[in-house]
Amino acid sequence: MKHFLTNIDLEADTPQGFKRIIFGAGCFWGVERKFWSLNGVWLTSVGYSGGDIINPTYEQVCYENTNHAEVVQVTYDPKIISINTLLKTFWECHDPTQGMRQGNDIGTQYRSVIFCYSEEDVNASIETMQKYQTVLSQSRFDDITTEIKLTPKYYLAEEYHQQYLAKNPNGYCGIGGTGCTLDI
Repeated sequence: MKHFLTNIDLEADTPQGFKRIIFGAGCFWGVERKFWSLNGVWLTSVGYSGGDIINPTYEQVCYENTNHAEVVQVTYDPKIISINTLLKTFWECHDPTQGMRQGNDIGTQYRSVIFCYSEEDVNASIETMQKYQTVLSQSRFDDITTEIKLTPKYYLAEEYHQQYLAKNPNGYCGIGGTGCTLDI
């Protein structure tokens, strides 16, 4: 399976020195679009992570109790884009205080998550979460509900979900930020 915009194999080995992180912020179509064009992002793909069954399908994630979240795996060059820039994009692209939903999309698959491949990235995620919580609290938002941990297994989603909004520019995108800005 190839990336629709870059033609890179979605299961290609990560280039030497590059890093990966996984974000869940609601429907994965819109979240992926937030990251694929950032300078320094080499590859994005959508998938499922954080749940209880091996290699789930979209139908299982949506209609069965798998506990998986719809997520975007971002592979990036840290010499070009920092983890904090990616985290700023993540925090600002959705409302991380909504629990098991984003807007009208309701269910565990739409929860806010950050799954990291290193403790260093877990710590950066927690640090930016604490800063963003201060900003959100000043604007009278509830507490952030984002799950942050070392990455569980990542399962690539079906081909038709990959870069969906590039293939379908007028497709549904239910994510929306809080309007609050994170200064990093």
